[in-house]
Amino acid sequence: MKKKGGRKIFGFMVKEEKEENRGSVEFQVFSFTNKIRRLASHLELHKKDFSSERGLRRLLGKRRRLLAYLAKKNRVRYKKLIGQLNIREQ
Repeated sequence: MKKKGGRKIFGFMVKEEKEENRGSVEFQVFSFTNKIRRLASHLELHKKDFSSERGLRRLLGKRRRLLAYLAKKNRVRYKKLIGQLNIREQ
């Protein structure tokens, strides 16, 4: 998802590569969301791929736990993140 100059394509993830914090909760949720969307589209084509389905459930659980942590620690950052990723009803 990189563009020239070390910038991210998505507007809310626009940071220079030096300043990028891959350990932040927001970045982790963002990367899990990308993997989840990619796996979901794969499973639409391959309905009987049960090992990928298991991987999808694992990723969903990890993302759910990270979002619960963020909601508990900083509600403002949580609301902003789910609004930008469009993953939950607000």
